[in-house]
Parts: sequence; structure tokens; C-alpha cells
Amino acid sequence: MLPLDDRTAERVAAVIVDVGGPYERKSYELEPLLRRAGWTPAPEYDGTPRVPWLTEQLIENRDDHARIERLLCRVCDPVEYDDGRVIAEQFREQLNEKLDAEGLVISLVDGRPVLGEVGADGAAHYSAPENLAARLPLLIADATAVDRLLNRAREAELCEQAGAHTMAIIGIGSFVEGLLYSLFMERDEKIREEGFIGTTGRKFKPDKAGLQIMLDTAHERDWVQSDAKNFADHVVEFRNFVHPAAELRGGVTLDDDTVMMCWAPVRALLNDLEEHLPAVS
Repeated sequence: MLPLDDRTAERVAAVIVDVGGPYERKSYELEPLLRRAGWTPAPEYDGTPRVPWLTEQLIENRDDHARIERLLCRVCDPVEYDDGRVIAEQFREQLNEKLDAEGLVISLVDGRPVLGEVGADGAAHYSAPENLAARLPLLIADATAVDRLLNRAREAELCEQAGAHTMAIIGIGSFVEGLLYSLFMERDEKIREEGFIGTTGRKFKPDKAGLQIMLDTAHERDWVQSDAKNFADHVVEFRNFVHPAAELRGGVTLDDDTVMMCWAPVRALLNDLEEHLPAVS
């Protein structure tokens, strides 16, 4: 879905800087914005005019789709602003006007901004996160774990393409669970040695903990925003359909739209992890 055309990059930069507007970003605010969007290291502002400078950063990083996506979503994230959703929504509307020519749209899904493609029906469509082969090694040092996660994501996509919706959703949930498990095992010594603690105080060995408790703990560790956790709870619900009885009790018909709406929280979750966790050196 990316990269952006040069002219679109220029228009996007103008929206973000908002020269002379009510939410104008000063020169000293640009580098911190990029840093909060997970640009590590963030480029140092060199004192040149702000819009051309930010345009240059967008163009120079055009092949790093994850960086561009995180910045676009960060600008539309209520957490970025003192006045929250009101300002974030204004930026989202303006950015969407500029992104329309690219067939892209930033939508809110359970309160979180997510970048999607505009489908033939005019609605936002979501797919698996782009360039996982380059992104996962920056989060996880274990090459074997990365390969297995990439394989699970590929298999989920293959199921989606074949119309095997239940298996696709189970695969998406499995990918998220494996991603969080790998992160905890590498980055949290206490959990690695003592396990997870559930909401009732019960302890779970790392290899016995489920996806829900991992999401809750990631939120407690400030790895993901609250909305992202709630948002990903839908993946947990559908992933439980690995048990036929759960699917029958749920009374839900899984289809292309259901799979698409499960990829949306995965994109937001991955963006949060990349913003809040230092890259593997």
C-alpha cells in the first residue's frame, strides 16, 4: 500500500506541520514527534524550513513502510494531543484528504488509528502488516522464533486467500500469541523465571499462559496502549474458535470481513510495540 508519491509526501508534511494553523508544530517539536512514532534513531532537525525538511524525511524513509505508517497513525492518535480526540480527528480528516489519491485511509477501529486501503466498496480494508521479515528481527533477537512467526503469518494469509476464514483467524491469534511470548521471554526476566500472574493472582508458567493474559501483561508493562489491548481482545475471542464448541456457542459467521477486522488490531499492536520497545541491537 506504500510508499507515498513525492507530491503526497509533501502534502502530508504540510498537514503535519500546519504552518500558520491552530495546531502548528514548531521546529523543536518535529524530532520528538518522529521519536514518539518509533523512528529510532530519529533524524535531527537541521534548521531548514519545516515542511521541506519533513517531506525529505518521508521520501528518504519511503521504503520503510512501518515507519511511515506509524507516523501517519501517531499524528491521528488522541494520546498525542492535550485535547485528545478532537484535535486527532481534525488531523485524521485532513490526512485522509491527502491520502485519498493513493487509495489509502486512516480509520478508527475501537478508537485506534489504523492505516488501510480503500476498497472498491469505498470502505477501509486491512491486511497483514507489511514487511514483517524486516520488522520482527528488530523486536526479537531469536532468529528461529522470527522464522516461525513469519511462517504463521504466511499461513494465516494463505488461509485467508483460500477462504478458510476460521483457520485464518486462528492463525492470526497464534501469530500474536507467539509474538508476545517471544518478547516476554527475551525482555522480561521476571516473567521468564516466575511466569505470569493472572487477574485473580493465579500464577501461570510462561508456556501455559494464554493470549489474553499476555495482552493484559503487555498493557501493564506499557508496551501497548489501553485501546490497543481492548482492540486486540477481539482477536482473542475469535481465536478461541479453535474449539468448535466455542464457535457454535458464539453464533458468529466468519467471513472475509471478520478476518480483515482481525488484521487491523494486529497492525495497531505491532505499531505500539515498535514505538515503545527499543530495537534489538
